Amino acid sequence: MGIQSNGFGQDVPAKLIFDTDMGNDCDDALALAMIHSLESRGECQLLAVTITKDHELAAPFVDCVNTFYRRGNIPIGVCRNSGKTTDAGKYNQVAKITDNGKLRFDHDLLSGNDAPTAVEVLRRTLAAAEDASVVVVQVGFSTNLANLLVSPADAVHPLPGRELFAKKVRLVSIMAGAFTKIPNDKGQLVDHREYNVAEDVASIKKLVELCDVPILWSGFEIGLNLTYPHQSILKDYRYVPHHPVAEAYIAYIPPPHDRPTWDLTSVLAAVRPDRGYFQVSKPGKVTITDDALSLFEQDPQGKHRYLILDPAMAQRTREALVQLSSQPPCH
Repeated sequence: MGIQSNGFGQDVPAKLIFDTDMGNDCDDALALAMIHSLESRGECQLLAVTITKDHELAAPFVDCVNTFYRRGNIPIGVCRNSGKTTDAGKYNQVAKITDNGKLRFDHDLLSGNDAPTAVEVLRRTLAAAEDASVVVVQVGFSTNLANLLVSPADAVHPLPGRELFAKKVRLVSIMAGAFTKIPNDKGQLVDHREYNVAEDVASIKKLVELCDVPILWSGFEIGLNLTYPHQSILKDYRYVPHHPVAEAYIAYIPPPHDRPTWDLTSVLAAVRPDRGYFQVSKPGKVTITDDALSLFEQDPQGKHRYLILDPAMAQRTREALVQLSSQPPCH
C-alpha cells in the first residue's frame, strides 16, 4: 500500500507489538479484541503483548483473551517490580473464574510471575523482525518502552535498546496526552493531565527523548468523543455463553455505561491509516512537562503528529470500532 495519506507508511499486514496496562480500564481489553479481529482479516499480525500494569493477574487475562481468539502462543512480557498500578484491577480476575472446577476461559499462563520481562520479550521480538517493519501500539504507561530504550546490548541482539528500536520499529501509535482543552466538572475548558502520562511522567519523558521513530499520538479527546455503546456489549458478544471481553467491560463498570474508546483509536489508526477515520496534525514535537501536560509545537522536521476527529466522521469511526471489537474468532 506504500505511503498513506497521513504520512506514515503502512505495510499489509502490519506487524504489531501491543503494550498495555491491562486491567486499569476496559478499553485495553476491547483494543486487544480489535487486534485479533484485524489479524483474522489479514490486516495485521500480533507479534507480542507487553504489560505495564505491575500485577500478576494482568498477564493471565491477556493470555485468556489471546487463547479465546485461537492465538494462545503469542509471547507476553511483564514489568515485574518496575511498573505502576500494583492492584489487580476490576476485571483481570475474569481469568481466574471457574465453572465446575475448570477455568471458564482456557489459558495456560496462570501468573505474571511465570512470564518473562517485557524488555526480554521486546528485545527478542524486535531482533527477529525485519528492519523498519514493526508498529508498537502503546496504550498504557511508557514504562516498558523507556526500559527498552535504555537497555544494553545482550546475547539476543548486539545493539543496545535505542538503536535496536530505531532499526526495527517504523511507528509508535500511542494513546497518551491531550491536545485540546477538556471541560471540567464546572464546564470550563482546561488543560488535561492525561492518565497514561500522569501515572509515569518520567518514563514518557524518556520515551519522547530517546525514541528516534515517528510517534502518532491519540489524545484524551479522541476516545472521549467516541464512546462504546453498551448495547453492543449486551448483544453483540452473545455468540458464546461467556465472552472474556464482554465480562471485563461489565466488571469494570456495569451497563448502562458507554465507555470512551481511548485505546481502540490507537489500534485503528495504526492498522488502517488510510481509511479516513481520523485526520492528523501537521508534523511537530510533543513535550511532556513535569506536571504531566502534553504540549505540541509545529515543526516541519518533527516526528510527532496527533489525531484529529472530524465530528462528521465520528459515527463511521465508532461503527468500525464496534464491529471489529465484537467480531467472533475465526475457527
